Amino acid sequence: MPPSKKAKSLSYLRWLLLLPIPVLWCVANHSGWLAFLEKRAIDWRFEFRGEIEAPVKVVYVNVDTLSLNTIGGWPWSRGYFARVAEALIKEGRARAVGFDFVFSDAGIAESVDIRKLVTGNAEFGRFLMTQPPVVLAAAYAGQKFLDVNGRERERILPIVATDPRRLEEMEPPEMPSFETSPDPSKPRPYTPPVAIGLIDTISSETRLVPAWAPSNVRRTFYHMSLELARLYWGLPRDAIAIEDDRAVFKRADGSVQASVPLLHGQLLEVNWFTPWYSHYNAHAEFSDVFLYAEALHSADPEEQRIAREYFAQDEFKDAVVLIGPVDPLLQDIAPTSLDPQAVPKVSVHGNLVKTIVAGKFLSRLSETSNNLIILGLTLVVATLSLAGGARALFAKLMAVLALGIYVVLTLRIFEVSHLVLPFTAPLGAALTTSFAGLIWQVVEEQKAKGRIKGMFGAYVSPQLVEKMVEAKDDPQLGGHDAEITAYFSDIQSFSSFSEKLGSGPLVELMNEYLTACTDIVQAEGGTLDKYIGDAVVAMFGAPIPLPDHAYRACVATQRVHLKLAELRTKWASEGDKWPQIVWRMQSRIGLNSGVCMIGNMGSRTRFNYTMMGDNVNLAARMESGAKQYGVYTMVTEATKHACEQHGKDTLVFRYLEKIVVKGRTIPVPIYEIVGLREHVSDQTRACLARFEQGIACYLAQDWDGAEAHFKASVELEPNQPGKTPGVEGNPSLTLLSRCQYMREHPPGAGWDGTYVMKEK
Repeated sequence: MPPSKKAKSLSYLRWLLLLPIPVLWCVANHSGWLAFLEKRAIDWRFEFRGEIEAPVKVVYVNVDTLSLNTIGGWPWSRGYFARVAEALIKEGRARAVGFDFVFSDAGIAESVDIRKLVTGNAEFGRFLMTQPPVVLAAAYAGQKFLDVNGRERERILPIVATDPRRLEEMEPPEMPSFETSPDPSKPRPYTPPVAIGLIDTISSETRLVPAWAPSNVRRTFYHMSLELARLYWGLPRDAIAIEDDRAVFKRADGSVQASVPLLHGQLLEVNWFTPWYSHYNAHAEFSDVFLYAEALHSADPEEQRIAREYFAQDEFKDAVVLIGPVDPLLQDIAPTSLDPQAVPKVSVHGNLVKTIVAGKFLSRLSETSNNLIILGLTLVVATLSLAGGARALFAKLMAVLALGIYVVLTLRIFEVSHLVLPFTAPLGAALTTSFAGLIWQVVEEQKAKGRIKGMFGAYVSPQLVEKMVEAKDDPQLGGHDAEITAYFSDIQSFSSFSEKLGSGPLVELMNEYLTACTDIVQAEGGTLDKYIGDAVVAMFGAPIPLPDHAYRACVATQRVHLKLAELRTKWASEGDKWPQIVWRMQSRIGLNSGVCMIGNMGSRTRFNYTMMGDNVNLAARMESGAKQYGVYTMVTEATKHACEQHGKDTLVFRYLEKIVVKGRTIPVPIYEIVGLREHVSDQTRACLARFEQGIACYLAQDWDGAEAHFKASVELEPNQPGKTPGVEGNPSLTLLSRCQYMREHPPGAGWDGTYVMKEK
């Protein structure tokens, strides 16, 4: 029986809902979030492939504890290195020798015999003047250093794809330098005229190295492996060039010896040919090589003969020799793709030389191809996993088989062609998408739960709906006391809007305005209580307790005013669509913090989650009373103090006066929120200073002094009637008129500044 239209629709819907899963895996793969897992998968490829032979011999001359015990403590005279390198090149016929440590005088101990040091430097310098096939190391490892003027500078490896610095800001690496003056007061550093190669790796790992690095000394530094490969081929010093995303080796006649692909135009990836210990690698103790090199100059002919036989070994002939620290105590070790345990990092240079000379570089598909593989494997595996009917079990077994085939395919392709197919993302996408499909019933239940939340969330607070669903209890009448901040807002002169706008435009305007207000209130953690026409009633601190509810409420008021300013500009730009009264729309907001009754209020059949109590009424009086002072946000002292506990410097408040609102007998100090501190101008700050002086005179019943200050602050007020849209007054004007009233009706001795409001 063919599937019904409803079943087909559900099937299409299922695939539509599952599609984002492999897409997210594609995004994760692109963003590098899977880098750690993908690196481990590459290690598995190397372990599966095993070690392979290279067309170049690499010999490691190990500087370790045994050599230190034999020769003596570090640092050694550089004359020792000169003799060893000369013997390897002349007697051993090595094609190139690389030193995996920086010959810098910066790290020489103060106790070193300077004359012995200089003598060794001079010997090494004379050897290097012959321009042998030697590469000395340079590194960015020491980030802090002192320049010639004694100023601290920073040395950071420049990654050109992401480094924002200008070329003149890119310090060169720490380079080899030999002090040749025995007088410390007259330094005479010597820079050897041989190849200098970087020995850095990326992120202290053994996977990537910088093939080259620019610097502010008008010189490009190449990695040691590139310089060693150049010497191995017998190419001149200027044979390497960076062209697009490749490092190109050119012969003297202009033909290309080799072209090395680079990641991001700079990075070179290691293709690990061998682990540290391998029959393809030769190892020698530095102390042994040094003693045989010394024997070449012995007065005993027999010792000379034995030494020549040692260097005549086939392992040195035409080899690339790397001399470097290998002892764990020297701390230049790390795991590799073929060595799970940490081994000397000098092996990075050896394997890179093999990679370059053999031309066997790791390669990857384009991002588009990777995404197609991710989506294709997901489609195959998920289709088989979700298949129903009599062959469902067989289809699921085939899904597992498909995954296994892909794993084997990635390993075999890497083994044959060094191509790295994506591993983590395709398998992860296929498995997670299949599991998601298999738990479809659970997804449907979650969707049903979401529909319930969505339906009720349009009428009551989403937080309340969440709380009700999680509690699994039916809503009941009743409430509890909680400390909150009550929020009331109203549009100034809203009756004029109703008069000038028809029902359709009015609804459109109110929906846009109320949406903006509600979004801000909820973004700051507030809970919408209700709409009363154009008024917004909300609470901060319930049903989810918020320790900083007053601070959040105060910030929300200023965000609402800023958003309304944007809306006024938008409405004015829409031409004749809206009358000018809309362009001047202003909203007044009142806040009060304190203990209120919170809960479900109403009848047994219909009720509302709301707030009640004297503190709620006082918040409403703050909103309505703001009109008399010409302010747009008025709060009680309780709200101001609670706000400043969590954001003292965020908002600017202005004390207005102490009032007794209609319906209450207890006076309440009230404040205006002038704005967020970063938005308050210097002129407004000057206004507040003069206003505060006026208040001081006002409370002292110095009506003339108060008048003088308020007249000065009137000119500085940020909101001016006739200038600022919708503004009809401001606090300075209000208190100025209040001074005249008080002069005519003196309050008498003992007056504490309280004003009894006659209106709500």
